Amino acid sequence: MTAPTDRGVVWLGSPTFPDAARTALLDTQLRANLKRATTTIRAKRHAAATELDDWEALRDSAAAIKRRTARHLGRYLVQLEQTVTAAGGIVHWAGDAAEANRIVTDLIRETGETEVVKVKSMVTQEIGLNEHLLDAGITAYETDLAELIVQLGDDRPSHILVPAIHRNRTEIRDIFAAEMGRWGRPAPEDLTDDPAELAEAARQHLRHKFLTAKVAVSGANFAVADTGTLVVVESEGNGRMCLTLPETLITVMGVEKVVPTWSDLEVFLQLLPRSATGERMNPYTSTWTGITDGDGPSRFHLVLLDNGRTDTLADTVGREALACIRCSACLNVCPVFERTGGHAYGSVYPGPIGAVLTPQLAGIDRAATLPFASTLCGACYDACPVKIDIPALLAHLRAGVVESERARRRLPTAEAMTMTAAATVLGSPALFDAAQKAGSLGSRAIARDGRIGRLPGPLRGWSATRDTPALPAESFRSWWRKNRDSDR
Repeated sequence: MTAPTDRGVVWLGSPTFPDAARTALLDTQLRANLKRATTTIRAKRHAAATELDDWEALRDSAAAIKRRTARHLGRYLVQLEQTVTAAGGIVHWAGDAAEANRIVTDLIRETGETEVVKVKSMVTQEIGLNEHLLDAGITAYETDLAELIVQLGDDRPSHILVPAIHRNRTEIRDIFAAEMGRWGRPAPEDLTDDPAELAEAARQHLRHKFLTAKVAVSGANFAVADTGTLVVVESEGNGRMCLTLPETLITVMGVEKVVPTWSDLEVFLQLLPRSATGERMNPYTSTWTGITDGDGPSRFHLVLLDNGRTDTLADTVGREALACIRCSACLNVCPVFERTGGHAYGSVYPGPIGAVLTPQLAGIDRAATLPFASTLCGACYDACPVKIDIPALLAHLRAGVVESERARRRLPTAEAMTMTAAATVLGSPALFDAAQKAGSLGSRAIARDGRIGRLPGPLRGWSATRDTPALPAESFRSWWRKNRDSDR
């Protein structure tokens, strides 16, 4: 597996996942916030999914649609360009993050505006659009409640669906009270941490922006190739305001979001809300096709972003990650994410899907620790609505990390030498039998009350955090030989 070039993916990369996770594990408030939120979302998702008798059939259909679309992606993208253009939109192609940022910035400058409102969008976070616009003198206002919390707190998203999942109500109240006034309408002086009051403060803060903004930037959950229709699903209505009130709408979309037909879209609109928020359908499902006189924006631009996706498509195993519909179900069931949070992943795509998607988009060498940020328990695969086999992808990428490391080093690492020795021993019945006898004698020699206090050398890292029982005096192999012979 060759490492792709740097495409400008927002990848912090420092500290590495093990170091960042070690720090996160010490934050008891973070762990409490995560556990409370993920437990609630998991329960809602389970209830919404199990009420459908054909849930597994829907997952199978979604996986098949994604595979078929990936095989013919070029054809469907060309069709999408034609249908969007025919409906009055303008399509732009961006090979990487830099090109996408330049296109969006130039389009905003053409309007003469210096402020834009934004719909929650992972892909614009991926390319660092807000930061690029700010450097160009353009301020982007996030309108999703969780994204607003992150922006006001000068923070980073930690979850695909709930970017502020690492914050509790009191922390949010403090952020609103301290920062809202610098961005627009200040929070009420007597603001409490009651959810209804927090939502109302955000609503009042954003209302002026909605009514005055001339330009909006959005992502897209799906794009229907045969009609040129774009789709955004959300729960708060802020997206609907951004998609309908401004004069100019600019949508940035990863090329993998295209689906061939409305019938295909129907499958995903049943799976996505149940997997994401545990709802039968999203409160707001907005669709638009080009422009319509007197209804909505008068100018529509669609920026189709590659940014490593076609290179990922060339990997016959890794391409499966492109089927992701950003529901975040895998994050909510992941025991690693629940304890470390999203910031430890160093990427805008955290959790199990981030552990396989980020190395492919950012480069395996830049994100070498992420494929190991998993127990391989398989919960993510069971929860994924499009049946992405994330454990298999993690194993595939781990092999890529090992190959890349081997290519860089002239001498084998201690780990490689240990694995070679282990392979030799495990491949020889005689050597394996001798190793078992030696291990049993050695462990019982240093054991106290049947347990090993501390293993020697580098193995002490294992025994320092675990109870390690001494090996039995007789191995199963020895027991089996004696009992097998006596039964004859």
